Amino acid sequence: MLRVSASEFVKHFGQYKEQAQRESIAITSHGRTSGYFLSEHEYNEYMLLKSRARQTYHITELPSNTITAITQANVSVSLHFNLANMSHSI
Repeated sequence: MLRVSASEFVKHFGQYKEQAQRESIAITSHGRTSGYFLSEHEYNEYMLLKSRARQTYHITELPSNTITAITQANVSVSLHFNLANMSHSI
């Protein structure tokens, strides 16, 4: 990944815009990365991965539609039995 200072990035934006089609660019300020410049394709891939990320909630924060889905779920007896046996062996 290419790293450039913010001032260098501004001065040569056109060059880095083309470079971003080939690789992501880390933009630095005072020696620390402050952001990234990437192609639309890479951005779309990132957003897709982000949308697929698992989301966790504390039980008090569960959305109402999730609570409804859980309460209406049917769990097979064999699965329930297997899970019960697993909890005893832990």
